Amino acid sequence: MTTKNTKSVTAAQPVWFITGCSTGFGRELASHMLGLGYRTVVTARNPADVKDLAAKGEALVLKLDVTDQSQIDAAIKAAEKQFGGIDVLVNNAGIGYFAAVEESEEKEVRRMFEINVFGMSRMIQAVLPGMRQRRKGCIVNISSLAGLRSAPALGFYNATKFAVEGLSGALLQEVEPLGIKVIVVEPSGFRTDWAGRSANESKKQIADYAKTAGEWRKEIRADSGKQPGDPVRAVQALIKAVESAKPPRHLLLGNDAYEGAMAKLEELRKDFSAVEKISRGADFPKEESKRAK
Repeated sequence: MTTKNTKSVTAAQPVWFITGCSTGFGRELASHMLGLGYRTVVTARNPADVKDLAAKGEALVLKLDVTDQSQIDAAIKAAEKQFGGIDVLVNNAGIGYFAAVEESEEKEVRRMFEINVFGMSRMIQAVLPGMRQRRKGCIVNISSLAGLRSAPALGFYNATKFAVEGLSGALLQEVEPLGIKVIVVEPSGFRTDWAGRSANESKKQIADYAKTAGEWRKEIRADSGKQPGDPVRAVQALIKAVESAKPPRHLLLGNDAYEGAMAKLEELRKDFSAVEKISRGADFPKEESKRAK
């Protein structure tokens, strides 16, 4: 555990707790928050990877693997002891995995679910008692455009992010009456390490999927480092959303995210409308329903 305090920060400054700060969004967000003078809990599986960030402001650098409940409990306890509470939790830790559904290795899939879904849920459960007691707080869950629409080679990654969406929607309904906000962030392609070393892929590749999952996998890898999304602008948009008078429940980040989400909505509308009569016909007839009562 490393604590650094080089600035005079008022007690009124919010406390941000960010998971997965070694690379990508997490690192950029932690650096930005510390530069603004916010009290920030900076976490990583290897604290040495984020040690440099501690020099930027009032930081609490902690070792945290979101698959380890004991580390989660210790990190929350340390943050609350140091700063008195956590105002904003950002569930950023996550990994990718590229494979057609049939190609996918269960061990890799389970590891991804442990981090992307269960790691997030453990963090939420650990931070909520303090937020409920104070009747305030904000939980930010980093999802993806992949949590709204599927793509070849991303089937199980899609599944983890669809789970983030579903859990977040229920959580929001449960905690909003208690003064706690929930924001789901859905980025498209940004210049982070997600498509680089942070994502594994299946060892087995089936020729029949070469034109679908295979092509998508190649395209994703080739695009790494050249995506249109700017992590700095994304972080600024996220902070603005959290600090707005009425935080959005969903925050799409990037033109591809916005256009992709809107296209998915239109696709769903067409699919649902095409079978409306069949869908509505699955209920008991109204008269029979009345008699049953």
